[in-house]
Amino acid sequence: MKKIASYALGCKVNQYESEAIAELFAEKGYEVVSVDDEADVYIINTCTVTNFGDKKSRQLIRKVKRQNENAIVAVVGCYAQTAPEELAAVHGVNLVIGTKDKSKIVELVEDYQAEQGVQNYVTDIMHERVFEPLEIKKLANRTRAYLKIQDGCSQFCSYCIIPYARGPIRSRQPEDVIAEVKRLAENGFKEVVLTGIHVASYGKDLKTITLTDIIRQVHEVEGIERIRFSSIEPNVVTEEFAAAMAELPKVCDHFHLSLQSGCDKTLKEMNRKYDTEKYRQAAALLRKYLPDVAITTDIIVGFPGETEEDYQASRAFAEEIGFSKIHVFPYSPKKGTPAAARKDQLQNAVKQARSHDLITVSDRMTDAFLQKHVGKVMPVLFERCIGDDVYEGHTTNYMKVHARSTKDLSNVIADTKILSVAEEMAFGEVQA
Repeated sequence: MKKIASYALGCKVNQYESEAIAELFAEKGYEVVSVDDEADVYIINTCTVTNFGDKKSRQLIRKVKRQNENAIVAVVGCYAQTAPEELAAVHGVNLVIGTKDKSKIVELVEDYQAEQGVQNYVTDIMHERVFEPLEIKKLANRTRAYLKIQDGCSQFCSYCIIPYARGPIRSRQPEDVIAEVKRLAENGFKEVVLTGIHVASYGKDLKTITLTDIIRQVHEVEGIERIRFSSIEPNVVTEEFAAAMAELPKVCDHFHLSLQSGCDKTLKEMNRKYDTEKYRQAAALLRKYLPDVAITTDIIVGFPGETEEDYQASRAFAEEIGFSKIHVFPYSPKKGTPAAARKDQLQNAVKQARSHDLITVSDRMTDAFLQKHVGKVMPVLFERCIGDDVYEGHTTNYMKVHARSTKDLSNVIADTKILSVAEEMAFGEVQA
């Protein structure tokens, strides 16, 4: 039996796609193994959000080729789509496929002949208008499942290459989404995370359905008890949206609300489609309808031209909103984007100093958010035993909780009293 290893770098969409690819090979009789094992075929799903992501992709290609010089190595994903010739030149690469035609990958691999040299199947993604079906049917024993409902992005932020890697927005047909949600429920999953490249745009190309509509449909599926989204933007959060989310008890009170900067000047230069006032309103609406909501975000520091005054404005805005966690990213120039071509790039030392400072702010806010839950009894979906009868799980607002139990709590929702917090984690006691 031939062996296949499918590995994803980067986002949850890549991870979902890599699991689906592994399943396609398994259906054809391949044994699925770890990327650290010797395999006959390696599928590397690449990430190109940063130059560091490109580097990690190249390193992994070389690593797997060392494990088996005769293996077929196929590279897919965003780096493959935007720089196919560059990847084709990396020692060990046999096929370059990009972000299209993943559903045909088994056929492409099996048709490959070594004497052909590197085969480049990358084509223009910018005119793609149809969501490529790629689904997971057989799932490992897990608690939380990621479900890709959308692909592509039409935002064209000045620092981001992803619209060129993924093409325009393409929404998955609602009947296909619900069919997969039902399969997840049948497999015992209690939580589903709706994910995509730009989830906020779901349905805009289909015209007949909105993001709120698909959430309502997922909510109707029996067996699914929690619904999350990977990330949304403040423009989505209207009074109607926030009220609808509050009316759906399965929707978790945790929203990753994309910010990128708390300075209006920087937001405009990033080509973001909102300002701080719009963001402030969105956060207020979520808290109005979901009082215990956790709002997490991403912030880039050291964007070209960001002055100390700009940074301090961004920092102050973050403190005003009061996030439960900030994912902080020092700006990394990405070749091919308008921001990378700017002459007013900041020194790495400045970017790192601002990054460390904002992480300190984030840590303080995370601790404050956790502390206010001490003494409360909260439903926790426990995912796994981490040893010595200690189970790890998450509340609806995504607090990580550890609790001791002699009973098997895997994939069980149990009321748990929060006793203490430390280092971004809560410690609790399961209630009888």
